[in-house]
Amino acid sequence: MNEILIQDTSDFFKEKYGNVPTEIVLSPGRINIIGEHIDYNDGYVLPAAIDKIICFTFNKNNSDTANIQAIDLKESIVIDVTKEEIVSEIVWTNYLRGVLFQLKLKGHKIGGFNCAFSSNIPIGSGLSSSAALECGFLFGINKMFNLGIKPIDMALMGQSAEHWVGINCGIMDQFSSVMGLENKVIKIDCRTLDYTYHDADFVDYSLILLDSNVSHSLYTSEYNNRRIECDEGLSIINDNHPEINSFRDCNEELLIGLKSKMTDNVFKRSLYAVKEIKRVIQACAALDKGDIKTLGELMFETHQGLSKDYEVSCAELDYLVDLAKAEEDIIGSRLMGGGFGGCTITLVKKGSENAIKEKFTKLYAAQFNIELKIYDVKISNGTSLYKTN
Repeated sequence: MNEILIQDTSDFFKEKYGNVPTEIVLSPGRINIIGEHIDYNDGYVLPAAIDKIICFTFNKNNSDTANIQAIDLKESIVIDVTKEEIVSEIVWTNYLRGVLFQLKLKGHKIGGFNCAFSSNIPIGSGLSSSAALECGFLFGINKMFNLGIKPIDMALMGQSAEHWVGINCGIMDQFSSVMGLENKVIKIDCRTLDYTYHDADFVDYSLILLDSNVSHSLYTSEYNNRRIECDEGLSIINDNHPEINSFRDCNEELLIGLKSKMTDNVFKRSLYAVKEIKRVIQACAALDKGDIKTLGELMFETHQGLSKDYEVSCAELDYLVDLAKAEEDIIGSRLMGGGFGGCTITLVKKGSENAIKEKFTKLYAAQFNIELKIYDVKISNGTSLYKTN
């Protein structure tokens, strides 16, 4: 499927700009096995790049103008790369403008270029298409103009670009989009950016994403609210225990001792963060031992925490996880991404995938009158240059 996307994007570029692209960049979406909403809480996360991508095509045009075509949206923009960036009403363009702003901020000088891109990452499904957009765009510019930006710095600049847009995200999405490796998950220490790869061998189970096909409007405001609540919880912990500067250095017993000093919401958000950081460590140990059933149990626990303590789930996602819990051939499932819609990530016994898909599709439609979208995913490489034959 990616080969067709690459060919179609390249053909569009040639027809639009009159020559073949000099750079073709593939930038993947990501999944997160466990560790949700923990990247901005100084914890650990366990993401991986996947085989759903944005394909970018580029060449220089010897001007000061960037001509950019979003093929799927049938929209285009023209940007003067010598001028300061301002936020636009056309939302998708802001992720690219944010990248250009970061380049200027870091003192990188670039010329004009042509760009066209197309994607098979489902939008709004929690697969971080925005990080793929930022990182693929930056990767291509870095290659074209020989800027020498290192991969981890690209991830950090992509994160800063998203902050510029107004989403105060952690580092996980951009890091996994850039640094992913085929058949590996990445344990990222979000405080230090130290990372280790772990084999992603799910043995007798397949990874399936069940897309609720809903995207509730609460996401942006509530995401930022969760960050504020977590900051407040950590501040209260630090006021009472000055040696503790991070949820990762806290434990449940200590937190419960401070419950009376916190609002109910601040306590619940903090409790989720402390528990989830511990679950990531346990998940890595389970993967290293090939203990996929324990990994699945941890995923179910994470969903419970996200739904009841962090309160970022919704009726549709809770329903899909409840269905999963009732199935003998499913050992783990949870919402993935920011919440309030998007996908669940589910471990399904090999051989039973089709039966599960058919059953869940019918039950979900009957419950919500919404079509359930389903994606099989494989763990793949991070953002890279496509080499033509």
